[in-house]
Amino acid sequence: MSLNKVLLIGYVGKDPEVRYFDTGNAIANFPLATTERGYTLANGTVVPERTEWHNIVVRRDQVQFVEKWVKKGSLLFVEGKIRTRNYDDQSGVKRYITEIHADRVEFFSLGGGKRDDSQSTTTPSQQSAQTQASPVQPFQSSASSQPNLPSSDEVDDLPF
Repeated sequence: MSLNKVLLIGYVGKDPEVRYFDTGNAIANFPLATTERGYTLANGTVVPERTEWHNIVVRRDQVQFVEKWVKKGSLLFVEGKIRTRNYDDQSGVKRYITEIHADRVEFFSLGGGKRDDSQSTTTPSQQSAQTQASPVQPFQSSASSQPNLPSSDEVDDLPF
């Protein structure tokens, strides 16, 4: 028995690239960054933070969701499979690329629940605009309320 399953939580590195084909099918690609925090060992050795970049490929009905709602800086939960493919570049050298073929893409909330807006630094009119701009996640299977998007402060702290 074998299993090929990947679960990632990370930030989108650039706006998704969506391509449509003559058959009516579509595909979306975007990079996703996951970062492990740095730490210091008991002996004083400093282990720096480490960021990994993942090439995400989305197909079928989730492409419309990605195209409409996912932007650079979005915090996402991605579930899928690792796939490796190869191709010959312009000079004939064989190249390999590893991709995550997503079966599920959802917004991820850092707070794990409803945010307390009384501690927010946004004005009521900005909160209203944020509420109206928040997408309803059609692929979310949990019973939680609408997903929370990262604040502008969180997006500014991205490693790219």
